[in-house]
Amino acid sequence: MKDLKNKVVWITGASSGIGEALAGEFARKGSKVIISSHEPEELERVKESLTAVSKEVYPVVFNLGKPDEVAAAAEKVLKDFGRVDVMMNNGGISQRALAVESPVEVDRLVMEIDYFAGIILAKAVLPGMIERGEGYFGVTSSIAGKFGFPMRSAYSAAKRALFGFYESLLAENYKYGIRVTMLSPGRVRTNISMNSIDKEGNARKVMDPGQANGITPEKCAAKMVRSIQKNKRDVLIGSTELAMVYIYKYARRLYYRMARTMDPL
Repeated sequence: MKDLKNKVVWITGASSGIGEALAGEFARKGSKVIISSHEPEELERVKESLTAVSKEVYPVVFNLGKPDEVAAAAEKVLKDFGRVDVMMNNGGISQRALAVESPVEVDRLVMEIDYFAGIILAKAVLPGMIERGEGYFGVTSSIAGKFGFPMRSAYSAAKRALFGFYESLLAENYKYGIRVTMLSPGRVRTNISMNSIDKEGNARKVMDPGQANGITPEKCAAKMVRSIQKNKRDVLIGSTELAMVYIYKYARRLYYRMARTMDPL
């Protein structure tokens, strides 16, 4: 989707980090930008920060972990804007806990936020896209969706599940003008590790050293938007940590050894 001007772009997880940076990127491209998260004050801050760039930034507040709110938000957006041209399913939550110590409720919570919420939104906006013969999904997965890694069992499972769903969605709807870009960041300097949940489902409030040394959200978002404009299918974003994806793909024994011995934080 080369021309993003006047396109209606809906971004989840837009109150900080990659989502906030995406809002700026799309606003500068002339898109009508809907920004969502469960933090109304932060969404207003993002909107105000973009006032000089665009007057068409619209907060829609809801919680990705509550399916009824997700569905209601989709209904509201479609009623108020008439369509969604680009659905950026970006919002999510991470995890730092051993599988053996985590109750299944933690797995369900991560899956609800990282997987099912985006699926609800996709199913809501897809029929209109098919009818118009055009629509785009930008999906924030993770390099953890490419391979398993210690203390991220639920997170890795949810992010990997996104690939299966959207690859199927693309195969079914390519003929209707639907396109998908899967976006897999590595280490990005956001609060994702601060907000990641422990075995009790509580926020850890600890910044991982690797996260602190990651690329900026702005650099990540810029590559995401360029990838969508070029209609790329599967995009890796990050720095040296991306080597693990290739090690997993081409040197599986080495990957297993590294996964067992590397510091997971």
